[in-house]
Amino acid sequence: MDIIIHGAAGHMGRMVAERAQAEGVSVAALVDPLSPAGGGENCFVSLSDVPAKADAVIDFSSHTATAGLLGWCVRTKTPAVIATTGHTEAETAMIRAAAKEIPIFHSANMSLGVAVLTELAKKAAAAFPAADIEIVELHHNRKLDVPSGTALMLGRAIQDVRPQAVLRIGRHENGRRRAEEIGVHSLRLGNEVGTHEIYISTENETLTLRHQAHSRALFADGALAAAAFLALREPGLYTMKDLAGGTE
Repeated sequence: MDIIIHGAAGHMGRMVAERAQAEGVSVAALVDPLSPAGGGENCFVSLSDVPAKADAVIDFSSHTATAGLLGWCVRTKTPAVIATTGHTEAETAMIRAAAKEIPIFHSANMSLGVAVLTELAKKAAAAFPAADIEIVELHHNRKLDVPSGTALMLGRAIQDVRPQAVLRIGRHENGRRRAEEIGVHSLRLGNEVGTHEIYISTENETLTLRHQAHSRALFADGALAAAAFLALREPGLYTMKDLAGGTE
């Protein structure tokens, strides 16, 4: 498998390159406007400069690069693994539109464990329909989007079984908690890789679901698995649910 790493100069881009080398995956090009990612003949500032073909692009750049990324992938018929977060509604619409032309894998979190957490959260929310639910996420102090894309993904998954639920991002004003709220809270600490906790609480008991990432390598491995998955797929929009065989 040949891949292109988009956002190769970032923490996750470098991790994908390291894991690709360890797994024997060929990197056809490294692309990043900030570098070009360490120099060398296969390092480029823009996807439009890449002469080589690849089986997939793995994107760990920024949601602001969505239009350019998708435009190039559609023109070259190259599948895309989009692992960035913080997309606007317009950018999300671009992803859906491009998925009609090429295979696209899009997930706010590339961890199989988070896919399992998502399913558990939905089951717990359905089992305790009157419980208060709060989501707390912890990440490193360099993370740009607040709350994390994973926290929003978890909240929206719970809304699937609680259609009346409303996501409350933070809780800065006084007043009682409303029953339909799902609170989402963010902490930014040092070099924290990523922890997500879901509290489901009634008057008599509290159930806590927790996922902790110990290394960014798990996200890189997930992205590489997603790229291999796309190589055999028709155009469409795929998620961790598809990769995990219906786990999410």
